[in-house]
Parts: sequence; C-alpha cells; structure tokens
Amino acid sequence: MKSLLTAILLLTLSGGLAAQEIPKKLYTTTRTATSPVIDGDLDDPAWSDGAWEGDFTQFEPYEGRVPSQPTEFKIRFDDLHIYVAVKCYDDPDSIIVRMSRRDNDDGDMVAIVFDSYHDLRTGFMFGVTSSGVRLDQIMANDGESEDSSWDPIWQAKAKIHDWGWAAEMKIPFTQLRFEKNSSEVWGLEVARQIYRHNEMSLWQPISRTSSGLVHAMGEMTGLQEIEPRKQLDLLPFAESSYQTSEPEPGNPFAKGKLFGYNFGLDAKIGVTNNLTLDLTVNPDFGQVEADPSEVNLSAFETFFEEKRPFFIEGSSITSFNVGLGDGGAGNDNLFYSRRIGRRPHGYPSLDDGEYADVPNFTNILGAAKITGKTENGLSIGILESVTAEVKAEIDTEEGRSNEVIEPLTNFSLARVQKDFDRGNTIIGGMITTTNRRLDDTGMENLHSGAYTGGIDFTRYFSDKSYRIRASLYMSHVTGSEEAIAATQRSSARYFQRPDADHLEYDPTRTSLSGQGGKLEFGKLSGNFNWLFMNIWKSPGLELNDMGYMRETDLMLNVLWGGYNFTEPFSIFRNLRLNSDIFTGFDFGGNLAGVGYEGNLNGTFKNNWNFGFGGGYSFSQVSTTILRGGPSMKMPDDWRVWYNVNTDSRKKVYLGLSGNFNRAAEDYSSNNRYSLSLTVRPMNTLRVSLSPGYSNSRNELQYLSKMNLNGSDQYIFATVKQQIISMSLRINYNITPDLTVQYWGQPFSGDIGFSDYKVIMDPGAAEFSDRFHAYNDAEISYSDETWFVDNGDYSFDFPDPDFKTNEWLSNLVVRWEFLPGSTAYLVWSQTREYMGGPGTYSLGDNMNYLFTGKKADNIFMVKFSYRIGLR
Repeated sequence: MKSLLTAILLLTLSGGLAAQEIPKKLYTTTRTATSPVIDGDLDDPAWSDGAWEGDFTQFEPYEGRVPSQPTEFKIRFDDLHIYVAVKCYDDPDSIIVRMSRRDNDDGDMVAIVFDSYHDLRTGFMFGVTSSGVRLDQIMANDGESEDSSWDPIWQAKAKIHDWGWAAEMKIPFTQLRFEKNSSEVWGLEVARQIYRHNEMSLWQPISRTSSGLVHAMGEMTGLQEIEPRKQLDLLPFAESSYQTSEPEPGNPFAKGKLFGYNFGLDAKIGVTNNLTLDLTVNPDFGQVEADPSEVNLSAFETFFEEKRPFFIEGSSITSFNVGLGDGGAGNDNLFYSRRIGRRPHGYPSLDDGEYADVPNFTNILGAAKITGKTENGLSIGILESVTAEVKAEIDTEEGRSNEVIEPLTNFSLARVQKDFDRGNTIIGGMITTTNRRLDDTGMENLHSGAYTGGIDFTRYFSDKSYRIRASLYMSHVTGSEEAIAATQRSSARYFQRPDADHLEYDPTRTSLSGQGGKLEFGKLSGNFNWLFMNIWKSPGLELNDMGYMRETDLMLNVLWGGYNFTEPFSIFRNLRLNSDIFTGFDFGGNLAGVGYEGNLNGTFKNNWNFGFGGGYSFSQVSTTILRGGPSMKMPDDWRVWYNVNTDSRKKVYLGLSGNFNRAAEDYSSNNRYSLSLTVRPMNTLRVSLSPGYSNSRNELQYLSKMNLNGSDQYIFATVKQQIISMSLRINYNITPDLTVQYWGQPFSGDIGFSDYKVIMDPGAAEFSDRFHAYNDAEISYSDETWFVDNGDYSFDFPDPDFKTNEWLSNLVVRWEFLPGSTAYLVWSQTREYMGGPGTYSLGDNMNYLFTGKKADNIFMVKFSYRIGLR
C-alpha cells in the first residue's frame, strides 16, 4: 500500500499544472420576424441583417492556429424554432461531397452544439455534411459519452456555391430541453470539418488536453423571450412478414411457410418542457441487424451490444457501470437492456415423435421511460417494461399442450443524478427491480424477485483537471431453494468450491445478497494523465436478472498512466502512450494474478493510423477453470497485438490487425488476423469487406465433472479451434433519406479435441503434475465414442469434435418519406450447417451450407407514421 500511494504522489507531481483556461466567447442571437426557407441558399431576410460571426481556431491537427479556410455563422429564432446558417468558404472544386447514412460524417461537415441546460455537462449536437446528411447526438458527462442513437425531428440542407458551401438548419424548440428561467445563457460551440485536410476548427477554442468538452464551450445569450415547448409525437406502425424455411416431415410446426403481421405504437410525450416520456406498445424490431456468429466454450455469457432503437436512445442516462476497462468485466452494469425481450429461459422436454413450436424471443407487451433534466440540475431516468408469459406449443400423439418457457416479468429502473457547484460535484443513485410471476409455471428454477441499488459520487478539482469517482451498490435475489442453489453454483461465483473457506454453499437458502463498489482517482487534463482504479464484488452479488456481470468474489486494483502528444512532430500527426499494472485478489485474500500492459497508438502525417501493445501476466490462480472445483495454478502468459490502417478518407483504404497470445509450459496459444478493405466506387456507394482468421490451442479445456470411485474427477482435453469469418457491408445512399444497406457474415469453425486428461493436483508446483493425460493403454476410440479404462475406473463419452457454419444476411431499405415517418423493406436470411467429427474442409462446409438444409428467410414490410400534435 505504501508503494502504491508513493507512485500516485509522484504521478501527481509530474503531471504539471492544468492547462491555462481559455476565455469564453459570447454570441448574442436575435429574433427573426420571417422564417427562412431551409434550402441552403441563405438569401432569406432572416440572414440579411446583422454581422456574421467568425474567427474560428484550429482544434486539430495544429491546435490554436488559423484554419486553412474561414467560416462564418448566424443564429436566429422565432417562437417555435431556432435557425442556424453557416458559410463555409472554400474552393467549390475542393469540397468533398459524399452521400452517407444519417450520423455518418463522411465528407466536409459543420456542427453546432447547444448546452441548453447550461449545466456544463450536456450538449445537444446538430450537424450536416456538404451532401446534406444530418448528424445528431447527445453529449453527456462533459462529452465523455456520446449517444448517436438520438434522432430528433429537425431539418437541414446544404448547397455548393461559387464561394464555397452553405448549411442551413431548422431545429424545433421541442427537440431541446431547457427551463424558461435558465434560458438567459446557453452553452454554444460551432465546429467545421475540412475533410481533405483532416482539419477540425472551432468557434470557441478548446484545448485538446482539456478534461472535457461541454464545460469549455462558449456561450450564447438573447433567448430570454422564448418559451419552452413540450413535445407530443405519436408513431403508429404496422408490419407484415412472410417466412420460409426447410419443411420438416411430420412436424406440424415446420411446414416451410408462415405469414405474419403486427402493429403497435411508439410515442414521445413532453411530460414537462424538460422531461420526455417515451412509450412503445407491442414493439417490433425486425429491421435490427442480427448478432454476429461466435464459438463460446467458456462458462461465461457473451455480451452483445444493444441494437434496438428504443433501448439505445438515452442509454447513458439509464446506465450504472460497475465494470473496469473495455470488454469482459468492463461491460458489467446494473442495467443490461438485452435482458428485456431475451430468448426464453426454458425449453420443453420432448419425447420421440413429439414436436414443439418454441418462440425465439420474449414478447415485450410494452415499455415506457422518462428521461430529462430539471432546472435545478436533477437528471432523471425511469424505465418500466412488461414482457409476456411465453409458452411452447407441443404436439404429441395425445394432442396439443402448452408449456411455459418464460414467465410474465416486470422490469423497473430508476436513475437520478444531481449536479452541484456548476457540475463539479455530482451525486446519484439507481435502483432496478425484476419481478416474475412464477405461480403454476413450473419455472421455480428462476428468481421470483431480483433487486439492485447503487449510489455514486463524482467530484472534480482544479478546473476539472482532477477527478475522484466512487460508487457503492448491492443486490438481493429471492426464489425457491432450487433457484438460489443454482445461483450459488453458477459460474459467477461457484460457492461449492471445496478450497474456498470464505464461501458457504447452503442449498436451503431462499435469498442471496451481495455488494460491490468502484473507486477512481486521477488526472484528466494536460498531456500526461494517470488514474488509480479499484473495484470489488462480493461473492453473493447477483446482477444478471436485469444487469450484466461475469464474475464476483474479486478485488481488482489498476494503476494507469498515459502521455498524449497532440501536436504533429517528426513523422507523427499525434501519438499516445499508455501503460498500466494490475493485481487481483478474491475475498479470501488469495492472490489471483498480477499483470502489466503497455501500448502505443498514433497517426502518421499521411493520416495512416497504427497501434501496437502487449502485456504479461503472472502468479495467476483460476477459481473458475474447474467450474466448481478447487482453484488451479495457471502458467504465466504474454500477449501482443497490432493494427495499421491507411487513410480512411480515401476512396480505397485498408486495415490490418492481429494478436498473438502465448502461455508458459506450452499451455496455450492463440493467433488472430483480420483484414479490412473499404471501397467507394462512387460517392453514394460504400463497400466494406472484413475477412478474419484465427487458430488457437488450449491444453486445458473443461469437458465434464464425473464421480469416479466415489470422488469428483474433472475431465479435460486439449482443444484446437480454427475459425474463418468475414463481414460484408454494402451501403448505397441514394439520398440522405433513402438508403439501402446489406450486411452479410459467413462463418466457419472447426473445433477438435484430443489428449484427454484428468486433473490430479491443481495446485502442484510443476504444470505437468497438475493433470494426468490418458495414454493409449487407457483410452480407445470406436464409433465416434471414447472409452476410458485405467484399471481403477472406466467411463465413456461421445466424441466432442464439431464443426459450425453460418451465413447471416440482412438487407434493409429505409426511406424517411416525411420527417420522423419511415418505411422499411427488410430481408433477413440465416443459413446453418453443423458437422460432427471428421476431417475439416472449408469448401465442403460451404457447399453443405448452400446445398443442404434450405435457408430460413424473413421478408418484412414496415411503415411508421409520425403524428406531431404540438
């Protein structure tokens, strides 16, 4: 502990002083008597009076320099809208004009950001490219998080002139959140991107080493006369679908064709002028892209990103992250929206000759959320959702029956945060509840109730150069003895581990509680940054009913430092160096591992970017590899990764990445390679191809636990995996409001097992003494079955080798025929082929994929129509 505190002190002293504060600019807007026509011409009377505001400053590549081209803007307003005009002076032949999807800043672009709360933390960004493509997002936590899923209803046009190009915007006040009494001053920033120079300039200068963006923006006044307005938009929708699949002889539920229809309602209602109620009744997300294919041989659930618009928008408000870093434990959160509408927990047990119609997902009967921020700095996020009871219909010789595979469930969430001292102090809290109606369902293996709650605190110092952030949270789950026993035995904690003296497995429990926390303290601004992080999760913590969590029973400490070269030098446009050390312990005080990581990322002056890094871990002990068995010492391991990408502004650009993992004692190896190629044959078409290949070997892959001669034995094998995959994306953007997108992913994997073994002494000093590999006299193979007989015991098991192949396709034609009103034409296809033991051939597997079982196809048409009542 003493050495750690010394390191923090030294890093603090070496961090230097915070960047000198840049004086804030002030812009005064005025009312217009006549609303301008949004066409990009800028010849309306609204733009004829008053001076144009300019004097922009480079943000990158050379901070503080004069931009290569001048920019001017004006802002006007009336009772209903705020209007923005921007003049981007340039050579018309040099302007990069590219058509793309909404929220894709491809080409020259301008953007305006309003901090209408003037809380110095929240920004509403509206942008438009030189081709007229709109961009919009909410910037939360002083720009630390960005929500591009926010799609307000507004208008924008761009037009090329002989002096350059112009952008014109019309933004309804209903799409912004503010109080009448707080409208005297808004935060304001205007930005311009000159694509060919990869140059960004700002009206209000902001240092690239600033700890945040929103608090450093300029200010706008002149809006004292406006009245906040409430939003009321109704979006009824209707959809029709047709599905085709391989008919299954004798199965009355698999005839190969299925017609369907659905209808529902989405709504946005202004509860107050700064709180919005979002509603969805009987939602449908058929236009959402499928999850990527994978092979997961671990005991842990894979984290998939949320893609459904209702749950993405405003997700930063309903988030309570309890993880650390990116991926893995970094995804841990009290709220994981994929729990709502998930695949059913249950599956019917069928006898020979019986068939079942099993839904793939749980129907969401309805969901509502309230989000916003009050005039006194109180952020609010409330979510309520009900999912239906799901039944599988079973066909037997005696007739039809139904079996519940998912109970009626209510999900609730409330999140609040309060700002103090102009956003320098933030105190918040969150609670979630999950309640299931299990009576007469036969699903007593699930929790009847699950509850989590947490509080968090953030304090900034020295003009937000330093930050301390802390959170505490707890969980409580209730259910039958069967449900709580399963929770204790789950991969998140393994209470049954025989060597875990600090854990007690009690099969008679009907509830389980736990707690956790996170502490961060570090320096955010300047070129040199550092951060100390600590998280802990008690063994009884359980978040997975409404949240996401991989493991408990851990305490993790990380000390990170980084240096950022923001100004171009030598061959570099910018450069970033990072390094960290970490230690892990369980709640019994046992060391779980120590590690070191370092990396370097940067951009060359020719706008190629690169990165490489690596790490080394040692003194590792795994409490999960035996899946409920004793802890096991693990060999040291090291890893290296790299990536390099050519200039992404070009019509053709490439990317190459890879990583290598190796462990001592020849325990494991992993090699991954991926290539990306993007081609723009014309300004409206973009084609991306990303093939990947990986091969890995692991000497200790868990197979099963067996009771042999009266004692538990853990059977393992060496596993070799070979994965070939590719992602293909085609974006054809006919207009900013009419787009065609295709995504396809072929995926082929060969997974082979060999060198079967039994764990002998998981804590032995020598790696080879921790297990015994069955020799040829002890194991034999016949008819795709392995037989083990060593004289003391005997058992057999089927050959676990398998091959998995998929081709996922998704084609979406999207047309926003009126602001907020959208039509979709969707085609989704899934091809699957699962192979057993045998020689692997990519060609044969692809052949079986297309000539074997008929593909599953879904064709869908969906219309939503916006009815704006205010």
